[in-house]
Amino acid sequence: MSVSLPAKPNLRPVSPNFSCGPCAKHPGWSYGNLQSDSLGRSHRAKMPKERLKKVIEDTKTLLDLPQDYIVGIMGGSDTGAIEAALWTLLGPRPVDVFAWDAFGKDWVTDTTKQLKGLKVNTFVADYGHLPDLKQANPDHDIVFTWNGTSSGVAVPHGDWINENRQGLTICDATSAVLAIPMPWTKLDVITFSWQKVLGGEAQHGMLILSPRAVARLEMHTPSWPVPKLFRMTKEGKLNKGIFEGETINTPSMMCVEDALDAMKWAQVNGGQKGMIARTEANYKALKDWVERTPWIDFLPTDPAIRSPTSVCLKLTDPAFVKLGKDDQAAFCKKLTSLLEKENVAYDINSYRDAPPGLRIWCGATIDAHDVVALTAWLDWAFSQCRAELKVAA
Repeated sequence: MSVSLPAKPNLRPVSPNFSCGPCAKHPGWSYGNLQSDSLGRSHRAKMPKERLKKVIEDTKTLLDLPQDYIVGIMGGSDTGAIEAALWTLLGPRPVDVFAWDAFGKDWVTDTTKQLKGLKVNTFVADYGHLPDLKQANPDHDIVFTWNGTSSGVAVPHGDWINENRQGLTICDATSAVLAIPMPWTKLDVITFSWQKVLGGEAQHGMLILSPRAVARLEMHTPSWPVPKLFRMTKEGKLNKGIFEGETINTPSMMCVEDALDAMKWAQVNGGQKGMIARTEANYKALKDWVERTPWIDFLPTDPAIRSPTSVCLKLTDPAFVKLGKDDQAAFCKKLTSLLEKENVAYDINSYRDAPPGLRIWCGATIDAHDVVALTAWLDWAFSQCRAELKVAA
């Protein structure tokens, strides 16, 4: 006797963009909402420079940063911002690097293989797990990613960071800023990009420095060559222009206008608290479905470390679990391709180096009703793929 499969759902998400980066534009976004006077102008001219400076000032306001923290716009998205920090700040102290996803492991590579001469301690965990953060030495510089975008694992809090530390804390916070409450005063360097929770465009990174980080910049000269894109000092002093809108390289003014539009939307919708609330509502909608669905589960087993933005899921159906890794990856690709063909969800396959599964963005530019609509389609797509797997078996 054949088993009937569930009917195709009637309700589709309004937006199928669930990619973990670049992420969905905010609801109501339109090219027509962007100011265009700065386009086609030199970024050194007065008005465009004022727009760049406004990005910096709006960032400080939106994030409610400490008054003595400074903000700059860097090239190369979050990667460029964090690389600039590593290349210019590290050296005077030993470094503790914590990693649990693909990007955190990149910072391990930088500190152990690229920046020669550093004394480095590495603490690396597999996908879905978090290393023991209590191993951080307050006398050392600390490098870590707050939210592992490719692993779905986030730091649960900042209690493990010593208030009286001597070293700097350098935090890659690209998919955590505006989605997770951040203990700013425990972080000396924070980096993020517009393309994550703000739903902005890529290739521009935000670099936030505490007074302690600025002091390090001015007292330390790296022993290795520093590329122009990373240089934040002139003759041993902070290049203040970078933190007033004078970017090191030419920015895209279109991206700048888009970022300003995104921050305006965020402020209108509750500011930082509103963005966190929207993220939590999206995560809850997905979490409720996971908890009642037998064939799916979170990749991180510990609820305390699960990311509310880049939610990484594993398939737990017995027939799927028995498959080899390549066949599991093929199954997931088929499932996600089916959803893409239906214009229901784009780009939700797991990160290329992560275990086969799904990765769904739940940041603030997503609407909770779209997450709910997506879950019915996930059940439908899985049943289609699972039926074919059963026949093949």
